[in-house]
Amino acid sequence: MNGIVVGGTRSGVGKTVATLAIVRALRARGHDVQPAKAGPDFIDPSHHEAVAGKPSRTLDLWLEGREGMRRNYHRGDGDVCVVEGVMGLYDGDCSSTAMVAEELDLPVVLVVDAKAGMESVAATAHGFREYAEHAGRDVDVAGVVAQRAHGGRHERGIRDALPDDLAYFGRIPPRSALEIPDRHLGLHMGEEAALDEAALDEAAESINTDRLLDVARTPPRPESGAVGDRTDARIAVARDAAFCFAYPATVERLRERADVVTFSPLAGDDLPACDGVYLPGGYPELHARALEDSSTMDAVAAAAADGVAVLGECGGLMALSESLTTTDEETYEMAGVLPAEVRMHDRYQALDHVELRATRDTLTAAADDRRRGHEFHYSNADVDGDARFAFDVVRGSGIRDDRDGLCEHRTVGTYCHLHPESGAFDAFVEGAR
Repeated sequence: MNGIVVGGTRSGVGKTVATLAIVRALRARGHDVQPAKAGPDFIDPSHHEAVAGKPSRTLDLWLEGREGMRRNYHRGDGDVCVVEGVMGLYDGDCSSTAMVAEELDLPVVLVVDAKAGMESVAATAHGFREYAEHAGRDVDVAGVVAQRAHGGRHERGIRDALPDDLAYFGRIPPRSALEIPDRHLGLHMGEEAALDEAALDEAAESINTDRLLDVARTPPRPESGAVGDRTDARIAVARDAAFCFAYPATVERLRERADVVTFSPLAGDDLPACDGVYLPGGYPELHARALEDSSTMDAVAAAAADGVAVLGECGGLMALSESLTTTDEETYEMAGVLPAEVRMHDRYQALDHVELRATRDTLTAAADDRRRGHEFHYSNADVDGDARFAFDVVRGSGIRDDRDGLCEHRTVGTYCHLHPESGAFDAFVEGAR
């Protein structure tokens, strides 16, 4: 599967829209496109899936390591992969877009804001290409997509100014219909705010797919990657608008190791008979009243008290707490499994790649094991003074006092989102059974 990386000069330059236009253009030419996202984000991939018709792969050097990242890439399904970058091309100390492109040996299509420039667009792209050598990175900036560029003279001026070794791949016209609304945690999800079809088609028409395919190439294969034996465990995974932040690879790994059943706390589904419950992150704060009234969450609390293994990540941690207070100062009762009261804030409380060290055997790690993940949340948890934790935080913020993994019964709640390449979900399946 040949691929390209869509990088940007900075955050907010329009990488997501450019990626969606490229995906749309390639699909219009009859290609089977596998979308992917550099970095740990859950929201941009939801937009990829809405346009590509298949889940987006997560490619993060910190979460997965080089071999895990290559393995995750090659598990994709299609004839061409379009990888959206994170932040600016070189930004990030442990898994920048440039690092991902380098480890996968994929060319970079640079998105440059062309609203008020022509020759300067070419100068910017040239500088980003040359900076790779200065930064000691083997990064191939192959060409540009001009964001917010008009046609005619504007487009010709950009194209003609580019050096011979930088290709012009097309433009994204300045259209308000190509703007995705945002809120805390980022953009709205793809199923909530899909782009206008006509505007996306217009943008796709300007993309030179032949040139893109000419520069695309296939990353090296991973050197290893055995998956553990299948077990007889049964894992129940929450999937709805309150629990929508689960990596596709996580569900895949769980299905390879166990029988997986999904359920919706918002719909009031019965909790399936199971050995383990996984509550991913999401937006419990937007559905706090429904969760307070949910008989499903009452059943999760009863299962936890009976010793069923329960793992809650970020939003899952919040839903398992005693209460959740919104920014409007409205407090709702949650499942009451974990000894914490959670409060939402207007500003994010943590945003970083994370490393945890287990201080005891727990659901996702044995004592002294390390797990790498990611945290991004607008809440904080006020925990009881005698609360028990499973992890010391080596990097990141955690829940309190450089600790994470709040424990009660056989339940663990964490602000850290984990990827299956960390080994966490293999450990969870083994612990559940």
